[in-house]
Amino acid sequence: FSLSTYNKMWTDAQKDLDIQLQREREEFLRPEKDRVKVFEMLAASYVKYMQIFRDLETAHDQLIHRQKRTVIRQMLDGVIGRILEIKKEMVGLENSEFHYIDNILEDLKLLPEDIEVPIPRYFIKEKLEVLQQREKILDQILLKAGLQTQKQDKAMTFEEAVKTIQAAERARQGRRRAAFMKQIYLEERRERPTELDVQMGPNPDDAATCIQKVWRGYIQRKKTEKMREEEIIFLGMSLPPHLKATSVSQTHAGRVDALQGEVQERQEELLIKDKLRETEGPYIKETLQDQIGQCFIECRHIIGRFPDYPAEGAGGSMAILSQKTPEEVAAELAAKKEMAAQNKAEKKKKEKGKEKMKEKKPQKTRKKVRLPRVKEEDEGWKMAPSNFLSIMEEGSSQYKAVWQNRDEGWDFLQDHDPELIKEEQREELEEEIRVQVDELMQQKLENLRLAVDGVKSGKRKKERKGEKVRAAMMSLVHRTIDSLYQELVEEELLIKAETVNLSDYVGKYSYLGTTLRQADVEPVPSLADVRQLIALYGILPLGSQTVHEKAPPVKALLLAGPAGVGKKMLVHAICTETGANLFNLSASNIAVKYPGQNGLRMMLHMVLKVAKQLQPSVVWIGDTEKIFSKAVPKAEEGMSPKRLEKVLPKFLKALKAQDRVLVVGTTSRPFDANIKPFCKVYQKIIVIPRPDYASRFGKYSQRSSLWKHIILQNRGAITNLLNISCLAKVSDGFTQGHIVQAVRAVLSDLRLLQMTRKPLRTAEFVTSLAEQDPVYQEEEETLK
Repeated sequence: FSLSTYNKMWTDAQKDLDIQLQREREEFLRPEKDRVKVFEMLAASYVKYMQIFRDLETAHDQLIHRQKRTVIRQMLDGVIGRILEIKKEMVGLENSEFHYIDNILEDLKLLPEDIEVPIPRYFIKEKLEVLQQREKILDQILLKAGLQTQKQDKAMTFEEAVKTIQAAERARQGRRRAAFMKQIYLEERRERPTELDVQMGPNPDDAATCIQKVWRGYIQRKKTEKMREEEIIFLGMSLPPHLKATSVSQTHAGRVDALQGEVQERQEELLIKDKLRETEGPYIKETLQDQIGQCFIECRHIIGRFPDYPAEGAGGSMAILSQKTPEEVAAELAAKKEMAAQNKAEKKKKEKGKEKMKEKKPQKTRKKVRLPRVKEEDEGWKMAPSNFLSIMEEGSSQYKAVWQNRDEGWDFLQDHDPELIKEEQREELEEEIRVQVDELMQQKLENLRLAVDGVKSGKRKKERKGEKVRAAMMSLVHRTIDSLYQELVEEELLIKAETVNLSDYVGKYSYLGTTLRQADVEPVPSLADVRQLIALYGILPLGSQTVHEKAPPVKALLLAGPAGVGKKMLVHAICTETGANLFNLSASNIAVKYPGQNGLRMMLHMVLKVAKQLQPSVVWIGDTEKIFSKAVPKAEEGMSPKRLEKVLPKFLKALKAQDRVLVVGTTSRPFDANIKPFCKVYQKIIVIPRPDYASRFGKYSQRSSLWKHIILQNRGAITNLLNISCLAKVSDGFTQGHIVQAVRAVLSDLRLLQMTRKPLRTAEFVTSLAEQDPVYQEEEETLK
């Protein structure tokens, strides 16, 4: 039973999480002066949380039970956030974004693949319908604007169709004529036999021997190939044929089952909610009305007047129905008035003090700033407070209270628990009824004031005036999100992201990082490290709203590296893994669009509004060093590349914690920019190096070999005549882009047709690669 496996995986992950939380309470709260010990402690926690994250994500994806998935989702958000917090501490401790923990992995007997950041599948699954609908709308807008061709086969013109038919007919006639001429030739030869044929005649034994030789050779080759395949399967180097590909019918059946379970779950929820509305709805409504009416009478008895009804933004009747007595409410009101009077008095004193300080300006000494630093150094390192420990502890307690010792023998389908759904739906139903009761009781309060005190509610008039002003303001902003979205697409400021996953960014882990650092040599980061940072800083915060709001903020991310290392690919991968919109604000793309300062502000306002409304969103700025360049070349003066220099910081400032919008800049020449404003905008800078030998070769798998991966991607076939090791050595200094260009130049349509009888050879790719310029050492040093 597969569900028992995933239930056990969840249980084991929960036990590991409880142990890790207990360890944090014991170790992280004590100050520690030894930096090496602190880093090892943080790295061990990072690895452990990553393992828990992987198990919880798998259990969440495979389990069907909705209430279980809700609890696991809460735990997942907490674990992801805690990983980001630990990563922040590690960066602050080493002053580097890249960390090398191969010695810790060796002690724990783990592989580098075990700390690869998994991308939660619910990022896309939970909003798949919305993303598909948005993609359809985007395709329609692009087709209407002429920015995209039809996905189906192109419609042929009349002239092209005639030429195609003529070519096919001429070829058919040529084949028929050749067959006719061959038949005539054979008939003439039969009628006029040669003298040699008359003397010798055909030998039946020789003909039989020739046929037997050809047939036996063919049979033996087939047997040899079959024996070789069986040997490879026996050694575990390949999968059996029936396991290589999942049946299409089985895959379709699995999808249908998953969709059917979701539909049944939704219908069950609606039925339970309707039953609750019928049975408990009238009682809840009557109880709320009685409680609110009693509060009105008690408040008038104590204060002498009826209270003002709280607005919906302040919670409505929830603010009235507190557990406090009317006497406590009156005391709170009096205390608030006293506090307001004290605040006014303090403000007046501060203003007088500022005026005196302006007259006398004493010089500030720096000794006051240094004193707390000395204390911090004496106390040692201490872990900063966390926003996610409470989330994980709450999820852990909920698991122990509800799921740990729960008997589920009766629940064979494992789809939902009606009693738990009732508890959740009851809260939603109470909120719906409370809103209805608020409208009724607000009108009742006005009638009571008019009947008892003879006074109309003045607050409602003020609210009406405010509503009129707000309505007038809203009439100015007459543009809808759909119209803004369409305009941005037509102006090519909102573009379609390419479908590419983060796992397609092929690269191996560096195994010598710790050894080199111990020898005081800063190692070159590997492509696996880059992939990990993209997942941590780009994908995980954008995919989860809870993580984005409470995790260490990263509003802007810079990808710097030589041309061809895959910076744009990583931008598209972030959008693919999170379902984010992609905005292109590169200097070359906005050169002649929305001219002037007012036009620029309007453009950024539109981008910000659509990005927030349709979040998550990624704002990509290609060649971002041109915005902060020291001197604009004459050839680029017409583009006005520095238009965003002063506005970009304001754009980032407008992004709040709840806005899942990430600004990603890419540059191959960061040294051309003014460093101070450049680094002030981009909080995180990721240096992407050219691929090392391990990433280019990838001996043990095709997913870790750049050459193999790119050749197979372009429909090439790898044989023994193709020396991948030689190609990996020769391509030292070249980037992924160079390798892609070399492979595409070799694998033309004609070469692919010849590949069956003329396999690919190493020299073909070496010749193509030699026509390109590598990344020279001087450029690498300048980037570092």
